[in-house]
Amino acid sequence: MTNQDIAAKLREVHDLMQLKGENRFKVIAFDRAAQTIEGLKTEVLTHVEEGTLTDIKGIGKSIAEDITALVETGTMPVLESLRESVPKGLVEWLNISGLGPKNIVKIHTTLGITEMHELKEACQSGAVADLPGLGEKSAEKILKSIEYLEKFGERCRIDQAYDVAEPMLAFVSGIDGVTRCEIAGSLRRSVETIGDVDILAAADKDNASDIFERFVNHELVTEVLGRGDTKSSVRTESGRQVDLRIVSEKEYPAALMYFTGSKEHNIVMRHRARDRGMSLNEYGLFKLTDEKETDFDQPVDTSSEADIYKKLDLNFVPPEHREDRGEFEFYADHESMDLLEEDQIKGVVHAHSTWSDGKFSIRQMADACIECGYEYLTVTDHSKTAAYAGGLSVDEVKMQWEEIDELNDEYSKKNFRIFKGIESDILTDGSLDYPDKILEGFDIVIASVHSGLEMEFDKMMERFENAINNPYTHMIGHPTGRLLLKRSESKMDLNKLVELAAAKGVAIEINANPRRLDLDWRYGNKAKDVGLLTSINPDAHTIEGIDDIRYGVMIARKAKFSPDRVLNTKSAEEFEKWLEK
Repeated sequence: MTNQDIAAKLREVHDLMQLKGENRFKVIAFDRAAQTIEGLKTEVLTHVEEGTLTDIKGIGKSIAEDITALVETGTMPVLESLRESVPKGLVEWLNISGLGPKNIVKIHTTLGITEMHELKEACQSGAVADLPGLGEKSAEKILKSIEYLEKFGERCRIDQAYDVAEPMLAFVSGIDGVTRCEIAGSLRRSVETIGDVDILAAADKDNASDIFERFVNHELVTEVLGRGDTKSSVRTESGRQVDLRIVSEKEYPAALMYFTGSKEHNIVMRHRARDRGMSLNEYGLFKLTDEKETDFDQPVDTSSEADIYKKLDLNFVPPEHREDRGEFEFYADHESMDLLEEDQIKGVVHAHSTWSDGKFSIRQMADACIECGYEYLTVTDHSKTAAYAGGLSVDEVKMQWEEIDELNDEYSKKNFRIFKGIESDILTDGSLDYPDKILEGFDIVIASVHSGLEMEFDKMMERFENAINNPYTHMIGHPTGRLLLKRSESKMDLNKLVELAAAKGVAIEINANPRRLDLDWRYGNKAKDVGLLTSINPDAHTIEGIDDIRYGVMIARKAKFSPDRVLNTKSAEEFEKWLEK
């Protein structure tokens, strides 16, 4: 049982407790525990065996007992009890915009319905509108949200979110009266999947109405979900919801911090303020009078987020790190962290060509890299086992090498280098799918799993351990095999594999394809502790795919990678030396 398995059970408890109307603080505790376990550098199983679960921040005695029961028996009594008392279909209702747990329970108990299609029918028939506290408008909103979920789902990938957020941000920023404007929410924190897009703007109150009027009439807007004095919400043609909040210039720094989140980060910030005789909320930082939270008559002067952090004895925390995963301890003592920047990437590692399942020739991919300002390209087409993807036979490998040699003779005049690589399938026993004499002819071998993703935990661990120990493996590709919002990760102890790879000098890529973004950023603390190397790899099958490097850089920053631990920040010559070593 992995950390992710245990976290998923705790989150299920959290969801079911919401629907049962349990104590709010008890509900939050389970959500907090799930997040803590996801970010652990060690396996929970070890803590259970050693009896040290309660030594983990955020794990109390009661939840520790629940986890222990799950690990030792395979079941969690509190979860089993909740499953019996809360209909399974109601959990899906939590994804409906504007329908909170209290109204879910009201609809369920009054109308006796539990399934999404039943709720949809009840909204269409008028049964929901007739309930006290709901009404026709609420029913219409619920119905539209259900239709949206049926069509688009409740979350989207980070690239899909930016496709909406960036043009909307540019538009709002250019409206007369807007003095400051930024993306907020989980998108600003570079979380890999996004719910709604949040935009925050600073403007005078007198200008807010005109700004909202232009916002709700933007060409991308298909539906206005709500419009008020300080916030308007719209649905765009892609199905994404965008919320625009307008605050005063004075309120802007605290509002930006608050609406960026995360919830866990904000809770700690409020505690730090309280410990220093102040109060922090979305309106600002205030000096408490007589230690009462309600007395906000002494605002503390701040003009930026950095000012607020400074008043609370912290250096500025980058948005990517605001998850309560060690940032408070670090930024209390360090002015900044050396984080990767996109312009530090010098080469494109992990790209496919028409030799396998890529859409462009090696020459076309190389020319695109040159146009983007990169110094080198590693061509890593699929290996022979991946026949479905046009994997290369031994003879085809040799022919490709000849083509690359010819191209390198030509491109040397442009100070550009193409490296001979392969994305070699890791077979079920952990071996790679070419003879050693072929493997040693590649400049770089990226070892990846493409089949048998549902393999049992122990066998999958042995498979990866053998691949990492293979002397020809330079790098592990998309380690968990996940496809965001489509396929979950394989069962493995990634903390252990990160440690082994670091010890062996094998890199684990951050696959920058926004459908993967794998290595998961949640393993960043462990990777940092053991000095794991990575490479920001677009896994490009098209010329356009090269641009996905931007998303990999976002994840690398969130995972706390400094440039010196990212291999493709090296020059072509430095990269070659590392490969040879």
